[in-house]
Amino acid sequence: MRIGVIGTGRIGTIHANTLSRHREVGSLILTDADPARAAELALRLGETAAPGVDEIFKWGVDGVVITTATSAHAELIGRAARSGLPVFCEKPIALDLPGTLQAIGEVETAGTILQMGFQRRFDAGYAGAREAVRAGRLGRLHTVRALTCDQAPPPAEYLPLSGGLYRDTLIHDFDVLRWVTGREVVDVYAAGSDAGGAMFRAADDVDTAAVVLTLDDGTLATATATRLNGAGYDVRMELAGERDTIVVGLDDRTPIASTEPSGPPAADKPWPGFLERFGPAYEAELAAFVEVVRGERANPCDGREALQALRVAEACELSRRERRPVRLAEIPGGSAAAV
Repeated sequence: MRIGVIGTGRIGTIHANTLSRHREVGSLILTDADPARAAELALRLGETAAPGVDEIFKWGVDGVVITTATSAHAELIGRAARSGLPVFCEKPIALDLPGTLQAIGEVETAGTILQMGFQRRFDAGYAGAREAVRAGRLGRLHTVRALTCDQAPPPAEYLPLSGGLYRDTLIHDFDVLRWVTGREVVDVYAAGSDAGGAMFRAADDVDTAAVVLTLDDGTLATATATRLNGAGYDVRMELAGERDTIVVGLDDRTPIASTEPSGPPAADKPWPGFLERFGPAYEAELAAFVEVVRGERANPCDGREALQALRVAEACELSRRERRPVRLAEIPGGSAAAV
């Protein structure tokens, strides 16, 4: 099997390393907006570098992995679909709903495969929570609390391109909330703060956000995020039911400290970022893509799933700006049953 990797930045390099080691992947073709960067990585991995995207499609591949800047995702997804190729793409499909819907439409018209990179679906903790909920271990689920906290903010120049905190960061929480619970979000109320630094205000973004979400069975969920969690990278989900309560993301590297005399000590080596925290999950999602390309499993996260998470993020942004509850029915794109 030959895979084309378009984009050899930080996450593209990690994915290329994973695929290069995979026993079912015979070779890679790597390309990047910076050809020298792709050539350097190809040399290091013993793979082939291409001077541009055109060569990925001309030279022949069995599948494409897209890890470029977000602005290029939708066009590349469409091009791969028209070429009849399965695609793995880092989220999001696009930063707006029209671009997202157009790309999904191209994939569905072509009858090809688009697997989205929501890696938390491949994390052991979230998978365990999904199993517990689906098995009824918690009884009736009444409350979910999710959070994503970055240790340090991204570069200032990234913020205007990110889509904002809801679309860039909390979209992962929205996706995994649907995936774990099997329920749909029906309305949201969101607030945000830009008090952390001038670069957030300059980008018309917030550095900290909080959302209350109502699910279609009445379960209440909260989701919070911040770019400024100096203690370390902290991603958790608590699920409380009438019979039991469980938590994802609580281990000896969780960057929290108890004030109780008998509480656990602070982590010696807190998680510094998402690449370390979700390393095994990133490998697992690429292994799943290889199986999808080989026809050995169904697509674990298609474009419609990504669309639903984006619709929740869009509702949150509208809620924040207009300071009101927003029903998901107000957001274009329709609904798809959680799986």
